Amino acid sequence: MPGTLVLCSTPIGNLGDVSHRLVETLSAADVIYAEDTRRTNTLLARIGVDTPARSYFVGNERARSVELAHRLGRGETVAFVTDAGTPAVSDPGVSAIRAAVEVGAEITVVPGPSAVTAALAVSGFDADRFVFEGFLPRRGRRRRERLERIAEETRTVVLFAAPHRIAADLADLADLAGERELVVARELTKRHEEVWRGTVAEAARHWGAEVEPRGEFTLVLAGAERRRGDLGVALDLVFDEIAEGARLSDAVRDVAEEVGVSRRLLYEAALERRSAERGGT
Repeated sequence: MPGTLVLCSTPIGNLGDVSHRLVETLSAADVIYAEDTRRTNTLLARIGVDTPARSYFVGNERARSVELAHRLGRGETVAFVTDAGTPAVSDPGVSAIRAAVEVGAEITVVPGPSAVTAALAVSGFDADRFVFEGFLPRRGRRRRERLERIAEETRTVVLFAAPHRIAADLADLADLAGERELVVARELTKRHEEVWRGTVAEAARHWGAEVEPRGEFTLVLAGAERRRGDLGVALDLVFDEIAEGARLSDAVRDVAEEVGVSRRLLYEAALERRSAERGGT
């Protein structure tokens, strides 16, 4: 009978956030796969866990996923951790989950601290609906297109930024959304935690020239103002969503609410455009 893969969230900075369930789970596991065994072994020593840890990162995940699947196939309980936060969320883990699915293993989670929800909570921005973008692409067309979409996004946006890239990320974002409100959460839950508030343009100046960026950054950007009543704009947005894989009816529903147009009129216009496009091919 296949075993169990347990995705274990670890503290994002403060070891006081280790839960009893995390300690019990790591202690009971047959093996722990970790993004960085050095950091994980330090954590294990602090919480009194002696379960062996095996590395699992981008450079070896193909071989390790095969090994992990073999262990699960023979009924073992496998814990999976990353350096901080929840596995598979802007961190290694997706290939491990897919390997577990392939062998029919049970997959469960020990939830815990999250820089995403922590930063979102302290931001004071609308958190009923939000978008998590992770780290921005480093360069090229993908980066430009991602920034353009973020600049138009009406929901609150959460991003990660590394200290050596935050100045460039903020500068590029300021070119498109300089007046938007932004919260920069740095070193959350750690001794030098900082929550900075201002506009994107102010943040670009502050973190680009006034201080040396250090630590881990989570950015929370207030949503753009909703564009109201423009059927042409709404129609373009519908086909943008369809291009990303959304169904027509779902795209129409979401965009009609966002832009403030009649769902019926938008649906009819979308059908007409789609028919015209198909007729022209």
